[in-house]
Amino acid sequence: GWQLQPDAPTIQGEIEKHLATIHNNRIVLHGAGRTDAGVHATGMVAHFHTDKTIACTTLQQSLNSMLPTSIRILKITEENESFHSRFSAQSKTYLYSIFNGNILLPQKRLYSLHIHSSLNFSVIEKCLQLIEGTHDFSSFETAGSRDQQSRELNGSTRTIYQAKIIHRPDDFHTFQITGNGFFRHMVRNIVGTVLEAGRGRRSEVDFGEIVEAKTRSAAGSTAPAHGLTLAKIEY
Repeated sequence: GWQLQPDAPTIQGEIEKHLATIHNNRIVLHGAGRTDAGVHATGMVAHFHTDKTIACTTLQQSLNSMLPTSIRILKITEENESFHSRFSAQSKTYLYSIFNGNILLPQKRLYSLHIHSSLNFSVIEKCLQLIEGTHDFSSFETAGSRDQQSRELNGSTRTIYQAKIIHRPDDFHTFQITGNGFFRHMVRNIVGTVLEAGRGRRSEVDFGEIVEAKTRSAAGSTAPAHGLTLAKIEY
């Protein structure tokens, strides 16, 4: 996962450790959000403040030479004081990869969920259309994912700008969901429920009723973490 943990290695912890070495001082890294253990990110954004003068390209090269090969800094830019990686974000895009063929190549097993049963993609696409727009997503909210007293982003209301599934000829299919904010496990809960509909266990009508129910118990299972990737954050 991304966020610093006292008893486990994390992405944030590794980067902060090497930033402290470069700056000879503790550096606090502020991420755009959290990712659970097993979830991937190709578009995570984070920021920090420093008084040290160092070229962005030099800092990037230094960090990448120090970090484990499982972590890479793709780009570093200097921003103004008002920028915040989390609160300045306008939208986030998540991808969830599934494989619906017979044999999943071993090198793909950590990045895609293998679905052995046949899927009705027409039903899946209809379900995804139902979550586009502004809704109360309580049915897909894992308990403890946010401060219930907080007014941030209007409680359990979120706006999904686009939800679709992209098909490839090699039996890989990718859910692409873009919104203004997400709860913990929200995308995985949506995908898990939509896949139940794709397997014939629910209809698109059932899925619409789940959205309207506004209770987690109405929705389906949580899709495994390893199929999910935080792909892009727009500012």
